[in-house]
Amino acid sequence: MTRIDEQDWNAASTELDARGWTIVRTLLTQAECEAMVALYDGTIGFRSHVLMERHGYGRGEYRYFSYPLPSLVASVRSTLYPRLVPIANRWNERMGIDVRFPDLHREFLDRCHSAGQMRPTPLLLRYREGDYNCLHQDLYGEHVFPLQAAILLSAPERDFAGGEFVLTEQKPRMQSRVEVVPLTQGDAVIFAVAGRPQRGARGDYRVMMRHGVSTLRSGRRHTLGIIFHDAA
Repeated sequence: MTRIDEQDWNAASTELDARGWTIVRTLLTQAECEAMVALYDGTIGFRSHVLMERHGYGRGEYRYFSYPLPSLVASVRSTLYPRLVPIANRWNERMGIDVRFPDLHREFLDRCHSAGQMRPTPLLLRYREGDYNCLHQDLYGEHVFPLQAAILLSAPERDFAGGEFVLTEQKPRMQSRVEVVPLTQGDAVIFAVAGRPQRGARGDYRVMMRHGVSTLRSGRRHTLGIIFHDAA
């Protein structure tokens, strides 16, 4: 996708290093967002449907895509990945993690699939009034890519109110800090799946992050989640 290639990835890398998240503005057009939302009620193209309340995840629902992924989802996933690989490898080195990631997403998926992580993880999420998503981390097996993306498909104040995307960070021996990420329709937030490095007086240490969605006050909110590792 040319819109991904046109982003200022040096600035994005700096923001990710500093706070564990960055925003890519207007990654999808309004028409592309609406086309994604329209897929949600389809009868094919998904491998599972999850009602959050049944599992204690919050309130709301989501559907995992099956392979083959819709072309737009596959394109975003495969084009974003190589832009994030240098950051992911740098983070692992700073955190003392031996794993390094290949340049191409197909090669990383081969690694996941060889380990039994065969199920695709991109998903569509839907929230209605009163729904929310508890703080969590999207870890699906041994092989985890340390960054992921969430793309807001609905327009705040037009389609819904409330429902802010939130991130928390937990530093050693400190209380958690909360960030509310300001998104508009088509924006993507790229953020740490779990741990990220932070520079301290005695070198790097690991900050743990979680993400979620605050309570929707009205309307409907749809999101496209892009996770780069597959699930066991």
